[in-house]
Amino acid sequence: MTPKRFLSTLYLTVLTLVVMAQPKAKYVFYFIGDGMGVNQVNAAETFLAAREGRIGMKPLCFTQFPYLGLVSTYSASSGVTDSAAAGTALASGVKTKNAAVGVLPDLTTPVNSVAWHAQQHGAAVGIATSVGVNHATPAVFYAHVPERHAYHEIGRQLTLSGFDFFAGSDILKPQSKNGGKDLYQQATDNGYKIVRGYNEFLQQANRQKKLILLQPLRDSKQNDYAIPYKLDRKPENLSLEQITQAGIRFLSERQKERNGFFLMIEGGMIDMACHSNDGAGFIHELIDMDSCVQIAYEFYKKKPDSTLIVVTADHETGGLSLGRGKYALHLEKLLHQKMSFFAYPRHLAALRREKGSAFSWDIVRQDLKENFGFWEGLELTEAQTERLHKAYEQLVDDSSENKKSLYNSVDPVSYTASQIMDEHSLIGWQSNGHSNGFVGVYAIGVGAEQFAGQIDNTEIPRKIMRAAGWE
Repeated sequence: MTPKRFLSTLYLTVLTLVVMAQPKAKYVFYFIGDGMGVNQVNAAETFLAAREGRIGMKPLCFTQFPYLGLVSTYSASSGVTDSAAAGTALASGVKTKNAAVGVLPDLTTPVNSVAWHAQQHGAAVGIATSVGVNHATPAVFYAHVPERHAYHEIGRQLTLSGFDFFAGSDILKPQSKNGGKDLYQQATDNGYKIVRGYNEFLQQANRQKKLILLQPLRDSKQNDYAIPYKLDRKPENLSLEQITQAGIRFLSERQKERNGFFLMIEGGMIDMACHSNDGAGFIHELIDMDSCVQIAYEFYKKKPDSTLIVVTADHETGGLSLGRGKYALHLEKLLHQKMSFFAYPRHLAALRREKGSAFSWDIVRQDLKENFGFWEGLELTEAQTERLHKAYEQLVDDSSENKKSLYNSVDPVSYTASQIMDEHSLIGWQSNGHSNGFVGVYAIGVGAEQFAGQIDNTEIPRKIMRAAGWE
């Protein structure tokens, strides 16, 4: 062997040993705040300070992570992505067309996700969300379809994934159009135990190898698309915090006979609230997801040399601005809102059915006072009051169609109330859809230094796999 070749061989050997000696992330938490642009994060921290009666910002848990990056989100078909294409990039590291799930832009060739690679390397795998388990973002980690709304086919692939843990509001579109077994039965046939609610999880989890945690059936009958908003949640409802705790507990047990775990947790309702231009709604959802990050952070503090936490978003929703021309911002006004603008139209409809012909403007006015602080905590102008009264008349006369966003239908009174809340808080919205705005990536733990700077969304899963040794 020549001296030159000997030195080259020695160099490669030493390099290999160095790489092998680097610590690996055995436990990986991957948080995706759907629709959570940088302004949404800014708003949440500003609101937390306002809640304490001061101007400024109160940090979230994940914004204090030591490594921060800015992420571009465009898809293969548009400068403005949808959740399916953005999710595919975040899961598999490739750009695809809007609406496509886990496939290349040819809409046929499947691409494997970081969750699949984790499974292949012996890790236990969990996919969790606050929306349906076969909705776009969770789907990109296990399914391959050209169209995100193929819920039944996505759900079928979920039951065949072999992943250890799933959690969310429910399985969307479980019945097959062609008859045959529904998705619940298919999941059972493939070894999954389906439990509903956190208490049932605690009773059943220790005896199961694979598990799907869904919300109680009574809640799914009201809305199977998502768990209740944080603003609307009752103690008996399933929460994203409980989902996170369940995922960590279940995967921690499973990984004892495996090799670590990978857990993706989506805060899916940040996006839904932003589609409805609901300022208080999205802020409470974002803070709720941060409390789940805090749970993961407590895990990290016990195992800092083998844990990685990455928090990011698939895109920004709503074109949010903080300030509307005036050099002012009053997010403290949102403290008066007691109900999301997903729940309020349904509440108002129920109130109308209950009162019948006695459904008067005085009743609606009192209800708005109780749920939004109008005329009490928030002083309305005569013009704002007149707009609400006119909206009431349109509601009772059925003379105006509901305003519709992607996930919601809002009556004239609710729509006008949401506009007035924005006017008082000085929040602005560009649209009810997505934007091309940057999102952040926040990381702590093994390999977290890779996430600093400006990167593309396709780089994130590759960096996670590099940190965990799943390449």
